[in-house]
Amino acid sequence: MRLSTKGEYASRAMLELALRFAAGPQHIRDISAAQDIPERFLEQILLQLKRAGYLRSRKGPQGGYFLSRPPEGISVADVIRVMDGPLAPIDCVSVTAHEICPKEDGCVLKGLWKETRDAIASILERTTLADLVERSRSSRKKTSTRNRH
Repeated sequence: MRLSTKGEYASRAMLELALRFAAGPQHIRDISAAQDIPERFLEQILLQLKRAGYLRSRKGPQGGYFLSRPPEGISVADVIRVMDGPLAPIDCVSVTAHEICPKEDGCVLKGLWKETRDAIASILERTTLADLVERSRSSRKKTSTRNRH
């Protein structure tokens, strides 16, 4: 698995929306500024996540983008799969995009690639946006405590 810039930006945008979940819809310019993501690129990313069902939007002055479900209901794996596709390092061990390899039966490397896929998928599937919000808030507390001393 290689995380693209699109996947990275999508993860950061979704974290920002999770951090502000209780505040309601967020304007794209605010998400862009908070996460330092080019607005035009972010627009494409948010539309893709909306089409996949992870975001909703509302028009008007109080409008913007918001998560379609609570942060605990969206995993990092969900976001990455929308942007970058399967989590497997190669197609022959992919769960969602499996392709048969001519060397599949006797391939010694297949086991390694499957273990790699399983480890990555396990971490990303069990890590929700709520977990990232908690990590973010803990990190900010530690930083502010250090800055006071």
